[in-house]
Amino acid sequence: MIHPTAIIDARAELDSSVVIGAYVVVEGAVQIGARTRIDAHAVIKGPTTIGEDNHIYQFASVGDDPQDKKYAGEPTQLIIGNGNTIREFCTLNRGTVQDCGVTRIGDNNWIMAYVHIAHDCVVGNETIFANNASIAGHVHVDDYAILGGFTAVHQFCQIGTLALTSMFTYVTKDIPAYVIASGRPAAPRGVNAEGLKRRNFSASAMRNIREAYRTIYRQSLKLDEAIVELEERIEDQAEVAPLLESLRRGDRGLIR
Repeated sequence: MIHPTAIIDARAELDSSVVIGAYVVVEGAVQIGARTRIDAHAVIKGPTTIGEDNHIYQFASVGDDPQDKKYAGEPTQLIIGNGNTIREFCTLNRGTVQDCGVTRIGDNNWIMAYVHIAHDCVVGNETIFANNASIAGHVHVDDYAILGGFTAVHQFCQIGTLALTSMFTYVTKDIPAYVIASGRPAAPRGVNAEGLKRRNFSASAMRNIREAYRTIYRQSLKLDEAIVELEERIEDQAEVAPLLESLRRGDRGLIR
């Protein structure tokens, strides 16, 4: 199901159920899985692997060279999972050899118009990137995180699971799991209670997460001291573990 105006590289491997719209360009070593749809004027460059049941809308640029001046034409990759929606004018770049050489996007992500996902980023599953959200190179975004419109994330930052940023947030440091952040630069604004409810967290689990948030942000503790306190709780409070893990990793420091 390929429109006659599309240009498909001989090296590309497309499942027979893939739908390719008018004037689409598929260039290089591109693999596209079953039932994925590529709409008009989108450009897909390889090496890129795209899984099943994705929908890439018109004018998206997927798998082009990383925007890194050190890039010298190495055969790096973009790997996209299943069930993703990638809207108009998004730009998703391949990795660089300065990292692991791969940009990875998981499953069931909702990526709205004009979103930029730079080289060597790792995006989990079921995230939401609102219009014009941009993440610089080497950023990690965990499952169920939501980036509000025009959010900008500095390179090497970590965004924890179920974290949430408001519109126009500028992120220069790591955002822990479950935390709402807003401002320029981003500052913590509380726990993403609505997100926790949608993921069916119990009332007691939500209470434990709020208490962990207070330990980090309301008790004037140093980060190492807060980590020690949370380590004592995770045996009986498994829901605190993702928050604790997001405190331990990363080189950018924590939003405060």
